[in-house]
Amino acid sequence: MRLVAVLTCLLALVRFPAVRGQGAERDGEGEKESRFLCTAVPLGTDGSCPLQPAASAQEEELRNTVIQLRETILQQKETIVNQLGTIKELTYKLSRCESAADDSGSWRSVKDGKDTMDDVPRDPNETIDALGKTMQSLKDRLQNLEQQQMRANLSGASFPNELRDLLQHRLGDLESQLLKKVNELEEEKSQLYNETAAHRQRTENTLNSLMNRISDLEKGNTGFRSPEDFKLSLPLRTNYLFGRVKKSLPELYAFTVCMWLKSSASPGIGTPFSYGVPGQANEIVLIEWGNNPMELLINDKVAQLPLSLSDGRWHHICITWTTRDGLWEAYQDGQRLGSGENLAPWHPIKPDGVLILGQEQDAVGGRFDATQAFVGELSHFNIWDRVLRPIDISSIANCSAYMPGNVVSWTDSDVEVFGGASKWPLELCEDRLFDN
Repeated sequence: MRLVAVLTCLLALVRFPAVRGQGAERDGEGEKESRFLCTAVPLGTDGSCPLQPAASAQEEELRNTVIQLRETILQQKETIVNQLGTIKELTYKLSRCESAADDSGSWRSVKDGKDTMDDVPRDPNETIDALGKTMQSLKDRLQNLEQQQMRANLSGASFPNELRDLLQHRLGDLESQLLKKVNELEEEKSQLYNETAAHRQRTENTLNSLMNRISDLEKGNTGFRSPEDFKLSLPLRTNYLFGRVKKSLPELYAFTVCMWLKSSASPGIGTPFSYGVPGQANEIVLIEWGNNPMELLINDKVAQLPLSLSDGRWHHICITWTTRDGLWEAYQDGQRLGSGENLAPWHPIKPDGVLILGQEQDAVGGRFDATQAFVGELSHFNIWDRVLRPIDISSIANCSAYMPGNVVSWTDSDVEVFGGASKWPLELCEDRLFDN
């Protein structure tokens, strides 16, 4: 009210110069000016001077100015009320943040069943970023309030300094707590990194130990009781597990091949051994493939052998062959089970080939087929350049005599393993051999 009265008075003072001399009286001797008094007019009444019709345009302009000033004052009051509401809301949220931090150590403020500061991420880096964004948001809102305060001060409105100081104080406390939490997360991150590095080191050590063990097995284990007391293990039907005999064969006109086998694979135990030479990958092959019987291939010619080896027990087998008339014989556990002739007659076995254990060669030394791979265990693989007598074969089978091959002998240093195949200790003539 006081401000409206002052403005009305100012309006009258502004009008005064414009009406000077209009009410003068002429008495023949000169002019005499009339004077007007400025009187406060109550709010809501018409403050114009009816005696001054010439000043109507200025009255309208000043009246509009008064109305605008009045609206400005109302807007400032509304702004102050909104600022007070915002301050109360921030104060409430800061109190809830402090309460949550003190009670549970969690940096969440729950409102209406939801997190107002968002869940703290599990990753320390994400947690630090989230806390920094929250802190920056609070700082921005405080800065906005300070700018609004400055505008209010310029317009003559007052700002509650006590609430501003309280907000700044609590914001400072929250910043300190956030920095403390960031430091804790940094320490936790460093600790997790150290634990991860230690675990990685242990894993690498274990892998290196396993690789060294595999390398030792592939190169040959010199820890066997004797060079021949070991077995070759081929547990999977793949095209990459195999053994290789370092020695090759000379030109042969007759041979005897003996070995111990143990397999329960079906259908067919696969290929216990194959010998390939340039130009003929199937120079000598022993194979049981699919539902076919055991077969002996010489120079790609085939003879079926009456052998049965897929019962999961150790069996001793021997196969003899001579180029004269292509005669062959097949023995199992010291007993001759079959014989025949006309198997690649008059064909000498070619020299300088590759002798593979456990795989059939489609090319010399390679191109293995997983379906033809041997699955099981093999030991005491020996080759002679003659046909052994039945009594010699029986003596080897019942462990009453041991005769290493004069062309290829079963020796640890002469057998390499690849692809995960392994060599293990084995004493063939113990009773447990025949019980397995």
